[in-house]
Amino acid sequence: QVQLVESGGGSVQAGGSLRLSCAASGGTYLPMCMAWFRRAPGKEREVVARSDTEGRTTYAESAKGRFTVSRSNTKNGRTLSLQINALQPGDAGIYSCAAQINYGAGCPIDDRYSYWGQGTQVTVTS
Repeated sequence: QVQLVESGGGSVQAGGSLRLSCAASGGTYLPMCMAWFRRAPGKEREVVARSDTEGRTTYAESAKGRFTVSRSNTKNGRTLSLQINALQPGDAGIYSCAAQINYGAGCPIDDRYSYWGQGTQVTVTS
């Protein structure tokens, strides 16, 4: 069982920066795919970035350039961070962390991750 807890959301002025963190506990020694998703107001959930079991990251087109994912291992599990710079109003939404144990089928290319955090709200003020 994997548990994900996000933190770091808040209200930030446009142009500012924010760092979100996702603490993953459980499945520590298993290959884990992780990702950040965003649900903007009135829109469907969309992927922001994916991190595969080797820690390689792919970004959505809308996230390239201003979003940076980092991943680290801790004694209790893993941490997946999302640094957002030069925040824009369109970056607002609920950011959720997702995880999937890779049993050999590869990492999800859609939103079919087994584990999800509760989400953290990002608000961008102008």
